[in-house]
Amino acid sequence: MSNRKLSFALIALIIMGGGCIMSESSKFSGEKAKVEQTINDCIMWPYPEKNIDRLYSSVAKDADFLIFHPDSASTIIGYDAFQHMIDNVFLKDELKATGSSIRELRINLSESGDVAWYSCILDDTGEWAGNPYKWLNTRWTGVLEKREGKWLIVQMHFSFASDAKNESDEQEAVEVDK
Repeated sequence: MSNRKLSFALIALIIMGGGCIMSESSKFSGEKAKVEQTINDCIMWPYPEKNIDRLYSSVAKDADFLIFHPDSASTIIGYDAFQHMIDNVFLKDELKATGSSIRELRINLSESGDVAWYSCILDDTGEWAGNPYKWLNTRWTGVLEKREGKWLIVQMHFSFASDAKNESDEQEAVEVDK
């Protein structure tokens, strides 16, 4: 085979291989957008008014659903415990959510395309019985599974960097009776 034919064959293989990579990437970009929507539904449900269906449709209704909060006393294990916490904290009239924003969102999908994990920085603010609360620069990670064509969060973890400057000024949690 001449050098010219060999070069043409190599270029064709690279183009075809790149096309496969691009189609895989675009397949996952559509899935990543769905994962991002689920993440947003989980945290943005109080806006503009408390839409509990938006929240509950974003999480797995499993006994092993898990949330690690920054303090060890607030760990949530199981959907029933999650629902109890939502009903007794977030749905109370004393709670007024005033804002949430996500930045530096990173989403990864498994090779099979049915598991995703994410990390981001969350700012979440509001009032409890007129007292402001804020979670600023909160590290939020989680895992989702695609079940029957729908992405559901199965695990979340919230934390604050221990080396953050003025951490005591940034994190003002409000004690809430659960």
